[in-house]
Amino acid sequence: MTNPATQCVLLVEDEACLAMMLQDVLEGAGYRVLKAARVPGALALAEVEDIDAAILDVNLAGKEVFPVADELRRRGVPFLFASGYGERGLPGEFHGCPMLQKPYDPAMLESMLANVLAEGARQPATGSAG
Repeated sequence: MTNPATQCVLLVEDEACLAMMLQDVLEGAGYRVLKAARVPGALALAEVEDIDAAILDVNLAGKEVFPVADELRRRGVPFLFASGYGERGLPGEFHGCPMLQKPYDPAMLESMLANVLAEGARQPATGSAG
């Protein structure tokens, strides 16, 4: 199993207080964290950074995060969605993706992220990794 300290998580969350709390939880667990609050910034990171997994808030200031999920999927980067609406807020191509329910439970976050990372390690990328 890979040491979390060597793993990078892209955190896409537009609520500053939540983003800081999640960053603290993730860094406390040993992950390196990249943050973005809007789709363009998240896409820029998703396209070029060496990311091991991502946590994607579904709604970013009224814009849906799905273009970022598409790019991560293309690169073979595992991700989970976060939303207060559950899976019903996901379009068909993302049904079945891991969904972290808001409000966040730090223990559930760590558990789901570990599962996503383990699953992602077993699946090949669908495109070039950049």
